[in-house]
Amino acid sequence: MKKSIFYGIVFLLSAQFSFGQSMSEVELTDAWKDKIYSLAPEKPTFPTSKPKKVLVFSLHTGFVHWVNPHTEEMFKILGQKSGAFEVTSSTDIDMFEKSNLKNYDLIVLNNTNSKPEYRNLFVDKLSEDQHSDSVAVWKKAGELENNLINFVKKGGGLFVIHGGNTTFNNSQEFSELLGGSFDYHPKQQDIKVRLVDPNHPLVQAFPKDGFVHFDEPYFYKNAYENLDFKPLLYFNNAEIEGQRKEKELKDGVTYVAWIRKEGKGRVLYSSPSHNAQSFENADLLQFFLDGMQYLVGDVKADDKSIGK
Repeated sequence: MKKSIFYGIVFLLSAQFSFGQSMSEVELTDAWKDKIYSLAPEKPTFPTSKPKKVLVFSLHTGFVHWVNPHTEEMFKILGQKSGAFEVTSSTDIDMFEKSNLKNYDLIVLNNTNSKPEYRNLFVDKLSEDQHSDSVAVWKKAGELENNLINFVKKGGGLFVIHGGNTTFNNSQEFSELLGGSFDYHPKQQDIKVRLVDPNHPLVQAFPKDGFVHFDEPYFYKNAYENLDFKPLLYFNNAEIEGQRKEKELKDGVTYVAWIRKEGKGRVLYSSPSHNAQSFENADLLQFFLDGMQYLVGDVKADDKSIGK
């Protein structure tokens, strides 16, 4: 075989692998949990009083992220080791009744992906009852969504991680609460994540020049264009491979994580992560814990919207 043909085949195979590469699934074992526990912060960064109550909600009706149970365990470990949070978990939408929400200081939406048809997690779940009336389903789904929005407005915290932004992806109200809706993502790849303001208290865990993170680079729509939030992390658009044709962004930046005020409450969105391997980064664990403290009011941080 001629060398030119041989190297051509190798190149094509390598390119195919590179384009389709993703991290292997990691089994959720006691050994993995022990490893994350060893990497988690020993104590909270900011002063706190009694432990705050956190609900990690992990229901999904659409795309299934294999990292969901790992993410849930990660939050439990952060709460347990730091002593700052009491973390429970659920997949029951009844948790969004007013009487249940009032028992928590912070709600985490853990990859709560909805189906593409309606892009509404609660509609998907309520529609599983074959005898349900569509009008009643949408009415109840809207009631539960409004309960969550009002929970935040009255002082609650909301942490939305990765695909949790698709929970109500066609809802403008939820998009405005969160700061944006999911649009699409290219292939998983190394992303150079940079700090918007290295002096901001919520990013002190990271090196000032940023870090490399392997993940799906998320792009956003709807309320995102208003930039009604305080960005924390970003990537340069020109560095992202595989962008959607006719939507390629050759300049500017896209934000990876941000915070925002909503009434008396607070919201944090974090695109990381699609992969459990990301939680082996102690800096990222610190960022999550610091973010949780911001959400429950343990630390005052600049959360002034850059869009205003």
